[in-house]
Amino acid sequence: MKDHSKTAAAEFPWKSSFAEMFTNRSNVLHVPQKRTFCWEVPVTRSRCLFSILVMVAGLVPTVCILAADKPSLQSFDANGVKIVYVVQGSGEPVVLIHGWLSSAGINWAFPGTIDLLAKNYQVIALDVRGHGLSGKPTTIDAYGPEVVEDIARLLDHLKIKQAHIVGYSMGGIIAAKFLTKYPDRALSGTLCGAGWLREGSFEQKIFAAGGKDGKPVGLCFQGLAKLALTEAEIKSIKVPTAMLIGDDDGLKALYVDPVLKVRTDWPVVLIKQANHLTCILKPQFREEIAAWLKKNPK
Repeated sequence: MKDHSKTAAAEFPWKSSFAEMFTNRSNVLHVPQKRTFCWEVPVTRSRCLFSILVMVAGLVPTVCILAADKPSLQSFDANGVKIVYVVQGSGEPVVLIHGWLSSAGINWAFPGTIDLLAKNYQVIALDVRGHGLSGKPTTIDAYGPEVVEDIARLLDHLKIKQAHIVGYSMGGIIAAKFLTKYPDRALSGTLCGAGWLREGSFEQKIFAAGGKDGKPVGLCFQGLAKLALTEAEIKSIKVPTAMLIGDDDGLKALYVDPVLKVRTDWPVVLIKQANHLTCILKPQFREEIAAWLKKNPK
């Protein structure tokens, strides 16, 4: 197995992929902009905020450098695809999985989530294949179940048996699938900005119809259709699991509310005055993640 491992504690070049992601943003979904099943709801209102995030992305390296415990940027070979990840802090392992068209830098480093959690945990945040600094395969077979396998491969690479699994949006879908496929490797689950992508649902069909342009982010989007879960799979999850979502997030009705009918034991935390994009920036968001982790130690 080819080893791409390397360290860059003083600089985080995550910002190099932000412009590319913004450019590709309008080419992946072939659905009307006013519909509300796209990740950022509504698209027209959210583009402005996304532009702001792109502009401030250059601040991510500075934020990381100022951290007391400097993070380590590394990579490894995941079945032929380079996966870039960051490790910071010590303690029980916590894996952070970002949303679609995002990265570990945008989703977790810039808002301060990594810095907060690293005070008490070993935080591991990866760039999902097709995103950020990770490899960008151009075949659909390289996505779907493979993005879930990458989480297990990352834990194997780091020789970690179990970890808390936290995902936002797309990352929440990946995390939920991981909890069903690798129940013995998760200490807890935190599904943020997402919950249950239902097998046979309209949302699954939207994912399956994406990626027609053949670009990596589009193929990744299309591959998410293969991560849909049945009711039996949702019921099979044994680890403590919570859902966090903005109180103004239009995806709540699609991905969170259906869960409540079959998992009454899963708490739902509403992040105040937050939509799908702004949720990760709210202090309450990262504080609620920390509180859930503290409530469910190994």
